[in-house]
Amino acid sequence: MQFKLNRSTAALLASLLLAGPALGQKLDGTLGRIKASGTLNIGYRESSPPFSFIGPDKRPVGYSIDLCMHVASVVQKQLGLANLKLGWVPVTAENRIEMVVQGKVDLECSTTTASLSRQERVDFSLMTFVDGAGLLTTAAANLRGSADLAGKRIAVIPGTTTEKALAEYLRAEFVTVQTVRVKDHAQGLAALEEDRADAFASDRGVLIGLAITSKDPKRFALPDLTFSYEPYALMMRRNDAAFRLAVNRALAALYRSGGVVPIYERWLGVFSKPSQALQAMYVLNGLPE
Repeated sequence: MQFKLNRSTAALLASLLLAGPALGQKLDGTLGRIKASGTLNIGYRESSPPFSFIGPDKRPVGYSIDLCMHVASVVQKQLGLANLKLGWVPVTAENRIEMVVQGKVDLECSTTTASLSRQERVDFSLMTFVDGAGLLTTAAANLRGSADLAGKRIAVIPGTTTEKALAEYLRAEFVTVQTVRVKDHAQGLAALEEDRADAFASDRGVLIGLAITSKDPKRFALPDLTFSYEPYALMMRRNDAAFRLAVNRALAALYRSGGVVPIYERWLGVFSKPSQALQAMYVLNGLPE
C-alpha cells in the first residue's frame, strides 16, 4: 500500500520528531538543579579516616570521597557540562540527614549506614562498603571480650547505628558500662588519649583509620569483637529517581570494571585485603546495563 502525506501532516510529524529528544532531555530534581547551577554539593565528614576526612592540603579526602569524585565525573558527562564545580559541605553525625533533607547537600559521602528507618527521610545509593562496629582501646587496657567491659567507660557518638547496636549487644551480654557521649570520631579518639574513656565504639574501618593516623598507633588495640552489620551507602534526597539512577550507574560501572580496586588499595590496602563480604558486595552491586 502506498500513501502520501499532505503538507500539514508532514510538518506536524517533523515538529514532533524534532521535539522528541528535547522533551526527553528535560531535567528536574537534583540533575536539573546541577545542570542549571553547574554545582554538585557534596557532604563530607571532617574526621572519619580513611573514608572521609580533611587531608594535609585541607581538602576532603578518603575512600568515600573518591567514590563521589567518580560519580561527579559521570554526572558531568551525562549532563554535558564543560565544567562542574564541587561544593564541599561539612556535616556531622547529628545533622547529616537533615542537611540532605533540606537540600544543602546533594550527595553525602562519608560513613553513613543505609537503614530502613533512615529511608523514611532519605534515599541511598548502591552499597559502597560493608563494615561492622567494634571497639578501639589502648593496648594497656587489655580489653578482649564482653566480660572485660563491665563497669568500663565506653565512648560513643549519639544518634548513630553504633550507639543502638552497642546498647543491644551489652543488654544481650548482661553487661553494664558507663557511656561517654562524644561529638565525632576525633573526640572519641581524644577521649581515649586523655583517659576519659576505656574504649571508643564505632565502625571498625574508621577505628583502624583513627589508630593509624594518630600520633602513636602502637598505643592502641582493636579487640576481636564485632557487634553490628554496617552497610555504607551514599545518601541523597528521597524520591529523586533520576539522580539516584545516575549515581548507581556510576557506582555499578566502577565495580564491574574493577576501577574500585585501586581506590580500596589507596585508602584501606595498608590494613588488609578486602573481606569476603566486601568482595561479594562489589560483585552483587556491579549491576549490568
